[in-house]
Amino acid sequence: MTDKRIALTTAASEEEARKIAHNLVDRRLAACVNILPQIMSIYRWQEKVEEAREWLLVIKTTAAAFAQVRETITELHSYDLPECICLTIEDGSPNYLQWISESVAAGE
Repeated sequence: MTDKRIALTTAASEEEARKIAHNLVDRRLAACVNILPQIMSIYRWQEKVEEAREWLLVIKTTAAAFAQVRETITELHSYDLPECICLTIEDGSPNYLQWISESVAAGE
């Protein structure tokens, strides 16, 4: 297991996704953010089943930076309850994992 993490969130628009991604990378909270366009989300919200087109953000970060990633998403997001989940990276290319470490300064 590593201290590297994948954080996931969705955004209501491409512009919002880009704003969040740029802020996370600019603040050195993420090494990279991939934006996957036009996913379809079906979910329960306020006792109704809803459907929405969203943009998925795949955020490469570290365990130490995740709390700040979560705070930044909450700060910049238009949703009342934005998705923010964290997945552990068990293993990976040593050089890529080192690049994440060098790119993320939060928690140091």
